[in-house]
Amino acid sequence: MSAINREVGELASSARAAMRLFASDVVAGLRQVSHNTLALVGLAAVAMMVFLAGHDEVRHGLEGRVLGWLIERATVQTEAAGDKTNDVLLALAEPEAIQRATAADPADLNRQQAAVAYWIARRYSVAPEPVSRLVQEAWSVGRRSGVEPTLILAIMAVESSFNPFAQSHVGAQGLMQVMTRIHHDKYQIFGGQNAAFDPVTNLRVGVQVLKECIQRAGSLEGGLKYYVGAANLTDDGGYAAKVLGEQGFMRQVAAGQKVPVNSTLPQQTLVQSTAIESTAPTAAGPALTDAVNRPAVVMPASVAPAAPAASDNAPIRRPEQVALAMP
Repeated sequence: MSAINREVGELASSARAAMRLFASDVVAGLRQVSHNTLALVGLAAVAMMVFLAGHDEVRHGLEGRVLGWLIERATVQTEAAGDKTNDVLLALAEPEAIQRATAADPADLNRQQAAVAYWIARRYSVAPEPVSRLVQEAWSVGRRSGVEPTLILAIMAVESSFNPFAQSHVGAQGLMQVMTRIHHDKYQIFGGQNAAFDPVTNLRVGVQVLKECIQRAGSLEGGLKYYVGAANLTDDGGYAAKVLGEQGFMRQVAAGQKVPVNSTLPQQTLVQSTAIESTAPTAAGPALTDAVNRPAVVMPASVAPAAPAASDNAPIRRPEQVALAMP
């Protein structure tokens, strides 16, 4: 009997040992599987991040869907709470609106571009982000077209003071004040004439017009005279000197030199402008008349450049020119 009991005890002990071994193997297996699964999940996450980093459209689409889900959830919660304060804003929410914004992080620019962008922003009291985008575009388009980017930016400064919605009474529109009606064909590939008020499009069209003017005139100064619509006049009222003076400032800034944001343009510009200015009672008053009695356009005071020209005694009001480039 005792032998039987001993055999039963040994069997029970063997069974318990086998169960412990089995449980240990199961736990080890699960641990191994979980570790491998976590590794696979980590690798999948890394691969997804790499993929999204190289595909902006996919990332923006995913972000838009997530934001849309959050907005929908917030709307439901707001309605359930009976709070109508944010209903209008939530109803008008548009996650894709950021893609229409003309802006760039100044930190993404190189040293030259960032210096010019910040200088323009301070000189013309505009935000550095949209200016940074315009500086980027000026460098890109300038490289493709063979036009110096600082010249492009200087024309925008003189023409519109970086106001993308500026318009003269003769129909010159946008940053570079191109005559939209005359150059309507150039806007067709951008969707039509209303693209004149898209800053980047206006810059691209304006550079094309400027390049054509320079080629027609055979020189930079002559091209600027064509651009401002003074090709048949004895002088351009100081327009070319004004643009080249502003470009000179920007070149110095790009070269790392310190240029005060309230720097005035060269005296040559002031002398040429004084003859035109002599008949104007105010900066935003009646149209001025140049040396051959051609009415010149005066931009509103809100569009005038931030750095006024000055004589020894008092500031001299400078008339703005309009891009009346030939088609």
